[in-house]
Amino acid sequence: MIQSTPLCANTSLTASKPSSHQLFTDLIQRALAHAPAPYALVWPCEEHALAGPLDAAQKGIIQPILIGDEACMRATAQKAHIDLTPYQIIPASTPQAAAQKAVELARAGHVQGLMKGSLHTDVLMHAVVSPSSGLCTGRRISHVFLLAVPGYKNLLFVTDAAINIFPDLSTKRDIVQNAIDLHIGLGLGQPNVAILSAVEVINPKIPSTLDAASLCKMAERGQITGGLLDGPLGMDNAIDPEAARIKGLTSPVAGQAQILVTPDLEAGNMLAKNLIFMAQADSAGIALGAKVPIVLTSRADSVQARLASAAIGAIYARHLAQQAAAF
Repeated sequence: MIQSTPLCANTSLTASKPSSHQLFTDLIQRALAHAPAPYALVWPCEEHALAGPLDAAQKGIIQPILIGDEACMRATAQKAHIDLTPYQIIPASTPQAAAQKAVELARAGHVQGLMKGSLHTDVLMHAVVSPSSGLCTGRRISHVFLLAVPGYKNLLFVTDAAINIFPDLSTKRDIVQNAIDLHIGLGLGQPNVAILSAVEVINPKIPSTLDAASLCKMAERGQITGGLLDGPLGMDNAIDPEAARIKGLTSPVAGQAQILVTPDLEAGNMLAKNLIFMAQADSAGIALGAKVPIVLTSRADSVQARLASAAIGAIYARHLAQQAAAF
């Protein structure tokens, strides 16, 4: 169960640790060290959807191709005093058509990722998961929130909080592997992965504890690679070393988690939004498991969060491209 002790009261969370802004700033600086990653910006027909990505483009993080209603995009740009001259524009009459054109560009290798504009996520993902013309791989697509929480030394990955509603064990395996691959692909090293539940002991009446135990055994057998897994863990003893000590948990993950795997979408979404709106965490979001990463932004995102999302997408897209080139 979650303790009442405030997160910042933990003795391991000291002022000497990187600030939340610094964690994202570091990713942005790393993205700037390389050439901009080509991204399809899908239906950027509102100011927030156009200004954020183009700010990232002006800084040299991404090289966007704008896909959408050209008249609407130009009117939006004029109102926001944005010059579209440097950018390629591909007209599309509807959000559905824009999403399909973006997927076609990714399939042809013209872009290394997709970035959501002002269309609904469902519309974009429908084109992505099309069996005949989409970007599916052998792995389930899942979403990761990257959260820079004030007082916590590491970026926290919360998954899945946006795509898979009630994932079964096989889907959870992909969710975990996607998050591990992202952590490694961003250059953050081998992650500690906490499989969350309400309790830290196996209880047959709580299915998430059984899934947690199975996932940990799958990691032991090589069915999940690249991360250190432990679970079931409660939220408190996943991130708080003192809570882990009190509960008698001695694993390298307990109290030091970097990836938090939640039982279902509802739990993940509430956890992420609690950290964003109650703990003032900076956030970024990305969908993984398709042939290219998909950056999902929100109207509520800060300028830095939008830049961080673009930077994460650029770094990971480059990592995937390098992997593909190695084979």
